[in-house]
Formats: sequence, structure tokens, C-alpha cells
Amino acid sequence: MDQRPDNRSDIRDFLASRRAKITPEQVGLPTSGRRRVPGLRREEVAVLAGVSTEWYTRLEKGHINEVSEDVLAAVAQALRLDEDERTYLFDLAKAARPVRRTPQRRKDVEVPPRIQWLLDSMTMSSAFVRNGRMDVIAHNALARAVHAPMFDSHTAHENGRANIARYIFLDPGAHHFYVDWDAAASATAALLRAEAGREPHDRALRDLIGELSTLSAEFRTQWAAHDVRIRHDGIKRLRHPEVGDLELTYHSLDLPLPNRAVHDLTVYAAEPGTASEEALRLLASWAAATRGTPSRTSREDFRGSSRK
Repeated sequence: MDQRPDNRSDIRDFLASRRAKITPEQVGLPTSGRRRVPGLRREEVAVLAGVSTEWYTRLEKGHINEVSEDVLAAVAQALRLDEDERTYLFDLAKAARPVRRTPQRRKDVEVPPRIQWLLDSMTMSSAFVRNGRMDVIAHNALARAVHAPMFDSHTAHENGRANIARYIFLDPGAHHFYVDWDAAASATAALLRAEAGREPHDRALRDLIGELSTLSAEFRTQWAAHDVRIRHDGIKRLRHPEVGDLELTYHSLDLPLPNRAVHDLTVYAAEPGTASEEALRLLASWAAATRGTPSRTSREDFRGSSRK
């Protein structure tokens, strides 16, 4: 029995969206005549990839299951896909190939105690582990303090487990917490898009995407862009309700676990000697002492120290 997901629309929309982003000038093609579509025409991509126009047209309509890796690589090069986009294209092709048995989804696994020990040892860094559906499945005390609005949000699961995507798109408070909410929303949708390519049989992931698409017009807009992101690092600016603005450097690393599970370890840190480091120090102090929400006294202490 063929267990392939029907991902032809994803293939079509992804390739068309990448094609629309490239101008003829960028690839050294002539630009004479009126153009009815933005970016490159299908026949121009075909020339660049070294295939026939008919063949590329068929590919862009979603018929990708019999395409060789060499041809996919040529198309990826013609469309100037970055590493993450290239990986996504190959994942789509893999999912479209016929299989005789039901593919196994990566199973959810508990984080081993040694990983929690690792997180807890990072006393001046906010660190957490998330799965591909953006569930935060383990964290240290400082991560709970830094991301308190997300953990306390009505969008958290009944067991108290926060979900980054649900918080960003379904809690209006996220617009205040993330100073650059647009960038956070774009990155989150792109991370989910990459996970959907990797794990096309993950029903819980499909349910999450369906929920976000139903309840958030902003998510629908981001999802329709077909942007893809696998690696995640940079600068994040947060507006914390107790200690004010934070500017943190973050970096994410793959964290392989048993049963094919691959989770993501994300670490936030502040530049030494900055006001953000002082704010993290205060948050770490009350988090270690109370394991709860910072009190009004904590906030007043911080504001008083920052004026000295």
C-alpha cells in the first residue's frame, strides 16, 4: 500500500516562490520584453538546470518522486537555494517516493537525566530543549524566568509545557514580549515548515499547523511564504515584565536522542558587562531562591541598582 503523503502542493508552491525571488539579472539572463510573472520563468529555470522546459514544468507541478538527486541538486543550484532550502527540497522528494510500509515517525522521548543536569549547570545562561513541534520539553531555572510570559501563557499545554509557536501566534502578549515580533514569527513559521518536510507523517505537527492556520491570520501569511529555516541563532531582544529590556545572543544545536528523536538545545546568554547581563543575574538569583515568578520587590531592587 502506498503510504506517501500528497505533498504536491507544497512542492509546487515552494519551487514557484523560490523562482519568483530571482531576477534574470541575477543569473545573467537577458531581460528584454514584458514579463507577466515576477522572477524567472519556468523555461529559464529549466535552461539553468540543464533540463527541458516540459520536464521542469512537470517537476514544479509536484511530480518529484522519480527525480534523481543529481537533477534535484541542479534545480537547487539554478534556484540559488540556501543549505536549509536545499535540505527541505530533498526532504519533499524523499516523502513523495513510494513506500511499501507505513513510515515510522520519530517518537517522542523523555529527556535523559544527564541532559537536565547539563541544563541546570548553566546558571548564567537561559537554556532549554525543544522538539520539532516547538514544545519546550526541558529547561533550566533561568529559562523559566526569562520566558515567564510564555510559560504562564494560556497557550501552554495542560501539563504546563510551553509551545513557542502557539505562544507567538495565539497570545497577544507575545507582540510585547518580543521586541521584534515579526522576525520571531517569521523564524518560527520557517522552523515549522522545515519540520513538516522532515516529518510528513507527524499527525501532532499537522494538528498544530492546522490550529495555527485556523486561529491566526498572521501565521497563515507566514506559512504561505514557504520560507524554511533549520539552523537558528542570532540576537534576540525581549521586553521582560520584571527586569525590562533584554538583548541576548542565542544559538541552537542539534541534540540527538534515542528512537531517531532529534531535538534542539537553545542557549541564551548576555554580553558580559552589559545591563542585560545584570538583568540575567537578578533573574537567576530569584529563580534559584524561589523557583517562581519574580516579586515586585525583585523588580524594584533591579530598578534601584540600575540607577546607581
